[in-house]
This record gives sequence, structure tokens and C-alpha cells, in this order.
Amino acid sequence: PAERIWKAMTDPTEMKSWYFDLPMFKPEPGNEFSFTVGSAEHHCVVKEVVSGEKLSYSWRYTGWEGDSLVTFELMPQGDDTLVRVTHSGVETFSKEGKPMDPESFRKGWTHFIDNALPGYLAKQ
Repeated sequence: PAERIWKAMTDPTEMKSWYFDLPMFKPEPGNEFSFTVGSAEHHCVVKEVVSGEKLSYSWRYTGWEGDSLVTFELMPQGDDTLVRVTHSGVETFSKEGKPMDPESFRKGWTHFIDNALPGYLAKQ
């Protein structure tokens, strides 16, 4: 159900099990949170929250040019829920004049939404 997926996507304790460790995350517009993966520091600000339906936040990197927006949308489909992730602005990321590979984002989101999140929910 959408309510169960929403909780997995917005509760930092649950997020840590399938996404990233985001202890400062709160599903509230204006909430700022950061996290590090490898040597990359990510900085985000929650932009929009429609409880149970939509979550958007900005996403940028320390030392990189560019800004992006990640949007998660939950759409009930009978007994199932479609989760749509849109990550716009990835093409704006560059460092020392070299663009970031957008394919790495596609692979990452495919992993999280097609594998990690359903795997986590199946264990609950």
C-alpha cells in the first residue's frame, strides 16, 4: 500500500535500510539534510511534501556546479503502488568543466526503486 511505501521513504530509520543514512531528514518543506557517499558530499533541501503522494527535494554536490531536483510520486494501482522517480537537472552537474555521467543516476535510481525498496518492503 502507498502508506507503507511512504513510511519507508520518509522515516530516517527505515530509509537507512534501503536508501541512505539520512538522520537529519524530515519530510517538511525547508528541511535541509546532507549525506556522504564515498567522497561525494550531497546537500539537499525538501521542497514539496504531499503526505502519502509526493516528495521533492533539491540535490547538489559540494565542489560541483549544478543543481537538481528529485521527485518521488506514489500512485496507487489497485492493490499495488507505482513509484515514479524523476531526477531533473542532472545535466547541470559539472566539475572542472567535465559533466557528470547521467547514466550513473539512472542505474542508481533503478537499483533503489526496482530492487532495494521492494526487497526491504518484502522483509517487513
